[in-house]
Amino acid sequence: MTAQTSGGDGPRTDTVAAVVRQWQTVHPGLGTGPMEIIGRINRSAALLQQAEDAPLRRAGLSRPEFDLLGALRRTGHELTPGDLARETFSSGAAVTKRLKQLTERGLVERRGDTRDRRVVHLRLTDAGRDLVDGILPEQLAYETAVLSVLDGEKQGELASLLGELLTRLEGRLGALRV
Repeated sequence: MTAQTSGGDGPRTDTVAAVVRQWQTVHPGLGTGPMEIIGRINRSAALLQQAEDAPLRRAGLSRPEFDLLGALRRTGHELTPGDLARETFSSGAAVTKRLKQLTERGLVERRGDTRDRRVVHLRLTDAGRDLVDGILPEQLAYETAVLSVLDGEKQGELASLLGELLTRLEGRLGALRV
């Protein structure tokens, strides 16, 4: 399937289709299939992120800060900064910086380990839990509205395909980068 067709529904008119058509004009023999998929995933992610971050901005949070708070909330137990780095795919330095800000705001509290003074355990404060629990329903409502353009079957199909891609990428990412 190329940018020219969309499975019989006529030519595609999204931004990526226009970019693909331009590349096909410049390099007619170039296989743009990967661009049609990856480009649409990236463009969709960027557009979703912009709108989805609005409730976070109103709460004075950045996306990475909310990701840390969300990891603490969804796991239901204390985490170390290293745990949070792994949960949020962030660097240790970035996590440390964000945790300092979140602690100063009274959203996260730190507890030293009784056996190893180098280890810090983190948990949400009541204010942090309330903030996450207040923002999450608004985000899910937005996501539900966005996905409502696809019926339930198509949503399931898309989730399955993206899950398969993600599983393979997570397992092979190191091998893909040469």
